[in-house]
Formats: sequence, structure tokens, C-alpha cells
Amino acid sequence: MTATAWKPVQLADLRECLELMTADGTVPGGVIAHGALDGESGFLTAGIVAPECGDARPGPDTVYDAASLTKVVATWPLIGSTGIDLDAPVRTFLPTVAAEAPGGKVTVGQILAHTTGLRADTRLDQYRNRNQDLAALICGEDLIAEPGAGHRYINRGFILAGLLLARATGRRLDDLAADLWTSLGMTSTAYGPISRSSRVAPTEQRLAGAPRLWGIPHDDNAALLGGIAGHAGVFTTAADLATYATALLAGYRDGTDLGRWLARSTVPQAVIEPGLNRGLAWILTADGRVAYHHGFTGTSLYLAPATGRYLVICTNAVYHHQDNRTRLAPLRALALKAITAEP
Repeated sequence: MTATAWKPVQLADLRECLELMTADGTVPGGVIAHGALDGESGFLTAGIVAPECGDARPGPDTVYDAASLTKVVATWPLIGSTGIDLDAPVRTFLPTVAAEAPGGKVTVGQILAHTTGLRADTRLDQYRNRNQDLAALICGEDLIAEPGAGHRYINRGFILAGLLLARATGRRLDDLAADLWTSLGMTSTAYGPISRSSRVAPTEQRLAGAPRLWGIPHDDNAALLGGIAGHAGVFTTAADLATYATALLAGYRDGTDLGRWLARSTVPQAVIEPGLNRGLAWILTADGRVAYHHGFTGTSLYLAPATGRYLVICTNAVYHHQDNRTRLAPLRALALKAITAEP
């Protein structure tokens, strides 16, 4: 990494925070990737992959459950690359959704902006043993707000996006995503299940005395969809996320299709809270300098298009705790501070 891309003190602070979180049991270990278009990627590591993996240390090629990073690593770029009309209602692509269905009028753009008004709780388990098509069931539920009225983070919208991508292209979502990742050089990114090994980070133990989730999605709703969903289900590495970030930032600089899609997606669509906006899928800082997204399992991806810098966090924070949002807050806040600082 060149000296102009990241200041040593910024990287030292990130390393110290990750090491402290490992020492206090917040995470078993983890990897931080940092990079910029004017230099090579670098990686900070701490701890172990997990006790089940013996002394194996996490590294650039350790595979982590990406959780909601699936939204910006699979669903978001696929919608951009397929040229789907963001103003089109979902029923345009999903013929099982009745014209009068409350959710049928939701648009693709509102899904990406989390302004659909769909039910906030995902709960696909409530549809077990129902014969009706999943898209029709989701869209048939009453809305909690008028589409476009305001921001609320909704997994159901991205589940619909995954379904409509498959319907619109006539291909499975995982096949579409695999082609995309291959084209970008992301050789270790895939929808699960992933074979258990010391290279794959386990997540939560759901039942006392039972094996942990290991190579299968932590997200229950993604699991109900066979591990292939628009909102969760992807497994990836810090190295692959660094490759992905570099491709996005280079495309933004060079004006490629992917870069123009990123530029379009970093235009604010809705206010999340004071100081934060939602673009198309991405969270945006108020000044628009940084776009980022988190995954519940303990992952994060930060992009600074104007400076060409990125940060990746990969941990399996749900290994010890479910309340990881609070526990990961110091590291995520430090990462945001670091990437918004002057190079």
C-alpha cells in the first residue's frame, strides 16, 4: 500500500481495535482488507478462524458468511447489469402476483432504496406448507406504509428482487451471480452450502451440544430458500471483496457500465437518519463521500469513490453473540472514520 492511500496510524488503529475485540471475545478473529486504486491491497488479521478450526488463523482467503452483503455483492450489481427498469412494478416481472396485490405496485427502485412499505419482519417460515407462489404470498400481505413514503430496512424486498431476477432472465440467481463473480475475478465467492474446513468460518450454535452452523447460511430465511436468496446466502473472502471493491472503484473512475451504476446508486433516495442516506442499496454518508453496507454476521464493505479507497471487514461475530450490532459498533465506527479521513 502506498503511503498516500492509507496513513499508518489509521491502519494501526484498525488493527488494535480488531485485536481488542478478539481478546475480549467479541469475535473469534477476523480480517480487514484495505486498499486504493493507487496501491495494492493490504490485510490486517487477528485471532483464529474458530475453535473448531484448531489453530487456523484467518487470512485473505478465509471464507465468511457475508449475510446482508449479499444485497450489494449479488442482487444490486445483477439488477444494474441486466438493465431492469427501476420504475417498473414487481408484478411486471412476477406473473403470479395479482394486479390488485398490495405489494405488486412496489417498484424495483423502491426495493433497492428500502422504501417499499412491505412488512418489516421477514418470517418466511409462516408460509410453510402453503401452495401459493412465494412472490404472490409476499406481495399479498398488507403494506405497512405507502411505497416511496419513507425508509425502512426490508429484507422482503430483496427476496423479491432475487425472484424477479431469476424470472426476468430465465436463469437461477446463483448461476447469474457466479457468472458475474467469475468475470470480476472473485474466485472464492459463492452461494452456499460450502464444505466445512478450517478455511471456512463457523457461525452460531443454535442448539446446545449440536454442531454450529458451518458453511450454511446463518440467515434462517435464506436457508428456507435453499441458501440462494436476494438478501442473504453468499459466502466470500476478504480478498474477493477487495477485488470487488477495486472493480467498482476503477469502474467509477473509468466510466464503465459498473462504474456508472455505482455513480447512479450513490445518489440519495431516502433519509435513514440525520447524517445518513440510502442510495440504491448502499448506505451513504451525508456528504456522499462514502457508500457502505453491513452484514449481520459481522461483515462490512466501505467504498470512497472520490478517493478510490476501500475497507473490508470480515468476521464471524455471531459465533459468540447475537447482539453483534452493538459489539461491532466501535470497529465499524472506526472504519467509517478512517475511510472518510483525508488520505
